[in-house]
Amino acid sequence: MNTARDVVDVLAVFCAADGRHGNLLGVVRDGRLRPDESSRQALAKQLGFSETVFVDDPDRGDVDIYTPGTRLPFAGHPLVGVAWLLDLEVVNPPAGEVWVRQDGEFTWITARPEWAPPRTLRQYASATEVEALDVPPPGEWVYAWAWEDEAGGRVRARAFPGRGDGIDEDEATGAAALLLTARLNRALNITQGRGSQLLTAPGPDGIIELGGRVREIGR
Repeated sequence: MNTARDVVDVLAVFCAADGRHGNLLGVVRDGRLRPDESSRQALAKQLGFSETVFVDDPDRGDVDIYTPGTRLPFAGHPLVGVAWLLDLEVVNPPAGEVWVRQDGEFTWITARPEWAPPRTLRQYASATEVEALDVPPPGEWVYAWAWEDEAGGRVRARAFPGRGDGIDEDEATGAAALLLTARLNRALNITQGRGSQLLTAPGPDGIIELGGRVREIGR
């Protein structure tokens, strides 16, 4: 995708096993083309993805993340996506150092749940209830979830940012998955949105691993 002088790689992050679904992400590999926050915010709004990430230093993994309406210190799907695209071992968003590992099918990052922006985690009695939800009015960032198989750690979730920026529902939300994993203190296999898949696992010292599949859509 070409926007003015920008070259934007478009990825789908947290895809299902068959490669479908996933949350779209824009990656601007050369952040120097958009050196200030206002121009980055303008491009993120124009692209209209849940997040767009700007790479300021590919060697160090320094990145900057934007929704259509705000800048974020941390977000899961942009970091998984850019780590996969650039084959990074470490990514450095404003929140802190994020380590990466690849296991072939999945790209994993390690992060702290306290880096995630606040979300309301709202549990429902069944996956059917979650699937039947209407998009709520703007105002509160809601992560709706229910057990599909509690013994097996399988969760059905949907996410409603409530920001009024055109993203009524987030297809796959890594930050919210971290918060839910921290609350439940167990590994999770989350199906979110239309069918995206996110995997999590608690680690030592409050660290949580977050993993998913990434597919390149194009430019």
